[in-house]
Amino acid sequence: MEIVYFAGGCLWGVQAFIKTLPGVDFTEAGRANGTSQTLEGEYDGYAECVKTGFDPTIVTIKELMGYFFEIIDPYSLNKQGQDVGEKYRTGVYSEKTEHLEEARNFLSEREDYDRIAVEILPLTNYIRSAEEHQDRLARCPNDYCHIPEELLNKYK
Repeated sequence: MEIVYFAGGCLWGVQAFIKTLPGVDFTEAGRANGTSQTLEGEYDGYAECVKTGFDPTIVTIKELMGYFFEIIDPYSLNKQGQDVGEKYRTGVYSEKTEHLEEARNFLSEREDYDRIAVEILPLTNYIRSAEEHQDRLARCPNDYCHIPEELLNKYK
């Protein structure tokens, strides 16, 4: 199993979507690449993200990127749906250089590469979100989500 982190706006919908994908073994709501050691108070540069454990013999980073692009607006900087701010930026983070190279290759193959606002960076810091954020949409299906319901259910 390998791990990659996807930031795509509010993490509730991103987690609900990613956990339905083929080859994904687990997901965890969290925050990536901030500067503090705690989530108390301000976000301190963190992006809301979903830690994603996957089986690379079933799904590749390129395929995961394709799925990810179904649920984000890749041209929007620090905004997805009604969620606005740096913590809602889009990004892909990993501790493995190979993952980052595959993600960058996915972006570079697109004709609109120069317009894409998705950051691809090494993971520098990760903090697991509080329990109330884990699988939030499964427990509270009427909460706001920027991802259309038909996409949330597309791979179930």
